[in-house]
Amino acid sequence: MPNTYGNRTLTEWLTLVLGVVIVLVGLFFVIGGAQLAMLGGSVYYLICGVLLVASGVFMVLGRTLGAFLYLGALAYTWVWSLWEVGFSPVDLLPRDFGPTLLGILVVLTLPVLRRLETRRTLRGAV
Repeated sequence: MPNTYGNRTLTEWLTLVLGVVIVLVGLFFVIGGAQLAMLGGSVYYLICGVLLVASGVFMVLGRTLGAFLYLGALAYTWVWSLWEVGFSPVDLLPRDFGPTLLGILVVLTLPVLRRLETRRTLRGAV
């Protein structure tokens, strides 16, 4: 029997916390990315920030769409990194290590998000 806190299990709370962390990182990217884009820099950070905010919001709402949006942003990050620095491990590490670690955590939340969606569907909410 899983430990429950209120109506949520520990894994559901951890998924909620991960969603909030992703929203906060996304907001940081949106603000910094908008400033960078206005200065003529890369729009990667702005686009990725918007994807991260949407991803985190959907994860907080218990939707698998949030996880898939994050994984899409992660794929976009890898493509952008490879385009910008090539296959240099020293240059790829700071660009991709953190997002990839979060991506692993997001993949681990997929069963929890699917369970939350199933529970919502069974209650009749769409």
